[in-house]
Amino acid sequence: MRAARLIKMVLLLQARPSMTAAELAAELEVSERTITRDAQALSEAGVPVYADRGRTGGYRLIGGYRTRLTGLGRSEAEALFLSGVPGALREMGLEDAASAARLKVSAALMPSLRDAPHSASQRFHLDAPGWFKESPAPELLPAVADAVWDDRRITARYRRQQGEVERELEPYGLVLKAGVWYLCARVPDSGSHRVYRIDRFTAVAVGEERFIRDEEFDLPAFWEERAAQFARAILRTEVVVRLTEAGVRQLPYATDRVVAREAMESAGEPDATGRVTATLPVESDDVAYTQLMALGPEVEVLEPATLRERFAEAAARSAALYR
Repeated sequence: MRAARLIKMVLLLQARPSMTAAELAAELEVSERTITRDAQALSEAGVPVYADRGRTGGYRLIGGYRTRLTGLGRSEAEALFLSGVPGALREMGLEDAASAARLKVSAALMPSLRDAPHSASQRFHLDAPGWFKESPAPELLPAVADAVWDDRRITARYRRQQGEVERELEPYGLVLKAGVWYLCARVPDSGSHRVYRIDRFTAVAVGEERFIRDEEFDLPAFWEERAAQFARAILRTEVVVRLTEAGVRQLPYATDRVVAREAMESAGEPDATGRVTATLPVESDDVAYTQLMALGPEVEVLEPATLRERFAEAAARSAALYR
């Protein structure tokens, strides 16, 4: 445990010019006193860790010290080769670069770990797109990916309901969600970060000018927040339903899982027949009709009345077919 922490501490100091004891303690989830002891242990082991005193001081490595990859354990080496998504790398035009990087890392590993790439690839594979959906890579994705890597501004034209719009964007990051590629970009005019579907881009021109990236921008956190906002924003109405025990189990597979869970958590106790009444946020009555039809007789729509009538009519037609 301590050996792994010491290695991580060295790697952190390699990646940054200097870190305070508080920063290291937060990263390694230990106390500042432990950081002091670990720094002393590294120094005694020959690692040139230097401590700067004072309010602006911290720990740093001196003499251009670099550790070697021979400190990797088997699980770490295998995890390294799981970090890439082959399909995504191929769609961004990075397959050759990723292959070369894997070869270089493999060559640097100890002989006992050389089979880690094969071991991992034969045991785990990530297939990002959903079932029964063909999601071809957007033609302009490689150009956007190049701009993201180089921090170069782009001028993009994209389709909207009102027609095509042209924007100058600072491309911060790419996200692959259920087989669909999105660009998280900053709009220079407003200073805000927005999300764009790349398959709606009709033209992309990568400029020579580089933008200064906001180092505090956190792509995973930004995406999580925007995804949650989007999911909530489209839920514009509510339906009241009564579910059987089987309907409760199937609801997360028919609608959004988070919405279904929250609806059931706020639902009342089962009635005498074992059915549970819940209020379910939905995008629209039409979407609710399509989603809840999948539950068949395991759900009864109570409100709104217009949606209930649609289900009653559908049930009558189905009954007539099977008489």
